[in-house]
Formats: sequence, structure tokens, C-alpha cells
Amino acid sequence: MSESSITSNTAQNNPPGGAAANIPTIRLDGVHKTYDLGEIQVHALRGVSMEIHPGEFVAVMGSSGSGKSTLMNIVGCLDKPTRGHYFLDGKDVSGLTKTELAKIRSRKIGFVFQQFNLLSRTSALENVELPTIYAGIPVEERQRRAEEALKRVGLADRSGHFPSQLSGGQQQRVAIARALVNNPSLLLADEPTGNLDSRTSIEIMDILQNLNEEHGLTVVIVTHEPDIAQYSKRALEFRDGKMIKDVLIQRRSIAAEILPTLPSLDDDDDDSDTISGATPEPGVNRSSTPS
Repeated sequence: MSESSITSNTAQNNPPGGAAANIPTIRLDGVHKTYDLGEIQVHALRGVSMEIHPGEFVAVMGSSGSGKSTLMNIVGCLDKPTRGHYFLDGKDVSGLTKTELAKIRSRKIGFVFQQFNLLSRTSALENVELPTIYAGIPVEERQRRAEEALKRVGLADRSGHFPSQLSGGQQQRVAIARALVNNPSLLLADEPTGNLDSRTSIEIMDILQNLNEEHGLTVVIVTHEPDIAQYSKRALEFRDGKMIKDVLIQRRSIAAEILPTLPSLDDDDDDSDTISGATPEPGVNRSSTPS
């Protein structure tokens, strides 16, 4: 991400939205995370303090070992800080039990992963329904929610398809629908475009931007790609367990404006099948080589 495309945002971030926006969706206060590997201690996070407010779209960036994945595990209530405090929607969840954290994940957080993590022998609709089963939602309401979530990602006509019958981009859309089905206040996406081609990646970012802009969903993505981070509104950069940069995105990329300028996948396939050269004359042995 070029320095010309960003501006400093450290220690201040005041999005519109009234009194509700004054309570951060995410607040970390001096968070440390240390892993004990035998006699060695690994300091994955070193005193991280930050806030993310309702309706923000934030990209978390950093190289391997920077601490970004550990941060996402804590923010997603999959792990707890060794020291410091994590407040989710104003509630300190740092000391909660695994059972209590699981309940919060089910009600408040939607997850999207690089590998899709869909059940191969289960239809798109049934994959999307899964979180509602764990949440104890009645059967009829489960199906209604799943159908609505698939509609929001443009896959209403693919509800009966199995993952093997869907493209990579369609599988990721199913994964996003699954993340939305319990109406979370926070969507966490870990490298959501990592397994996708360039056009499909932008289609996924278009969905995430729409969820953020039209539905007010707070979105946090982990990415190592600066061009993907450019679709967010704010970027956090991590190095050696510390947040070294907190910036607002300037000249933000808008997926809905970029997609019409790109060739369709069908066009790309046609181009790839075209090889320049003269058509062989009838009867010529195509496998022979000149001596």
C-alpha cells in the first residue's frame, strides 16, 4: 500500500452513527499473548491497544509471524489474552470461559476463511443452516434465514447445489452466507480472497463492501495483499506482535466500479484457448518435427 494512498489515523477514529457508535465494537487494551513452547516463550502480541467502531471496514495486514492471526483469534473469541483486556460491544470478554465465549461467537460473530470449510456432502442451503442449528433456532426459521442469506450473496438459485458443483467464488459466497445467517454484529474474514482469481476476488470484495455500506455490518479482514486492503476504509499493520501503523484509506477502491471494466471469466477462457499461427494443411503429420 503506497504512502500516498493513506493518511494517519493513530489514536483517533470517529465514524458517524450517533451514540451507539461511541461504544466500540472492538476495544483492545494492552493485550499481550504469549505461547509457551517448552522452555521457549513466543510473544505473539505485545501490548496491543486499538478500537474498531460499528460500521467500520478494517484490513489487518502484516507478514507471517507479525501477530495478525493471533489478533484475529482473540477478536473472534477463539483465544484469550495472556494479559490485558478485550471488550466486545462494551463487554469485557477476556476472562470468560470457553462455553461463554462459544455463546458469544454464535450470537455476535460471523467467520469467513480462506479454505471455505464447507461440508462436501451437504447442500449450500444446509451448509448455511449449520450455525443456526448450534444456536438452537427452530427448523422453519433456520431455513428462512439460510435462504435469505444466500439471496444476499446472489446464490438463491444455487441453494440445492453441493460444494463440488460450485466454483471457488460461489463456495466463498456460501461461506459468507453462513457467516451472516445468525445476524452477527461483526464479520471476520481471514484471507477471504486467498484461493481466488483476481476477478472473483473483486466480486467477493464487492459483497463485503455492500454488506458494510448497505447493511452497516462491521467487517474486519486479514490480508497480505495491499490491493485487497485498498477496498477497506482503514488499515492496521502489524510487525513483531505490535501494531505499527493505523491509517485511513484514501482513494479507496470500489469493487462495483471496477468489475464492469474487467473481462468476464468466459472472455479470459476464450483468449487462453487462442494460439497464434497458421492452420496446418490437411494430411500434415502434426506430431512430426523438422529434421
